[in-house]
Amino acid sequence: MNDRMSDTGSEKPFEGQIALVTGASRGIGAATAQALAAAGAHVVLTARDTKALEGVEQAIFEAGGSATIAPVDLIEPDGIARLATAVSQRWGKLDILVINAAILPELTSVTDIDQKAFNKALTTNVLATQALIANFDPLLRKSADARVVGMTTTVAGQPRAFWGAYGATKAAFEVLLDCYGQETAKLSKIRVAIVNPGATRTAMRARAYPGEAPASVKPPEVVADRLVTLLGETFPTGHRETVNQPA
Repeated sequence: MNDRMSDTGSEKPFEGQIALVTGASRGIGAATAQALAAAGAHVVLTARDTKALEGVEQAIFEAGGSATIAPVDLIEPDGIARLATAVSQRWGKLDILVINAAILPELTSVTDIDQKAFNKALTTNVLATQALIANFDPLLRKSADARVVGMTTTVAGQPRAFWGAYGATKAAFEVLLDCYGQETAKLSKIRVAIVNPGATRTAMRARAYPGEAPASVKPPEVVADRLVTLLGETFPTGHRETVNQPA
């Protein structure tokens, strides 16, 4: 892991807290990482693209925040376990976990789903989520106010034709988070929420809706700002919300 810190100091709500954001190299993940750093958290940036992570880290540093890049492919065997070990050795706890990384398989009918692509999406969107929860649970339990937020999608709860592969993985993703929240609610200080970012200007959105004008949907920063506000609130485990388009 490689980190950057600024000497700029001020009163910030998440000062002294450690946050991990998956899929932090671009889009909602990058915007969320920057917003958390601006609020005082030291952010661990995780994604596959090292160069892109370095760009996000540099933006955080230039804005007066601090971050650590930790390039990890979530489908790589033992990658998440190694990341958890590194965070444990460096900081000994985790206060905020934002599970944002996801893969969108090709939009197609259920009968035509490519098994290889579907398996990759299942591994990233479902199996990696369970691995993140399992490996970081001990560190979350060491926090005085641990929060886990999972980013979902509308089609997880409202199935739509040709979105079966992605919707199925995110429905399973939601079930894992809901169950984890129920399992820890009375035994720890961990709180779990699920957030649907809604229509947002991301690369994934552009793939799904190639004819859509990017300016017609909200930028990732709107979602990031709402996430940081939510993480500063005393939301109950099981909290769900959708980030709507600004008026």
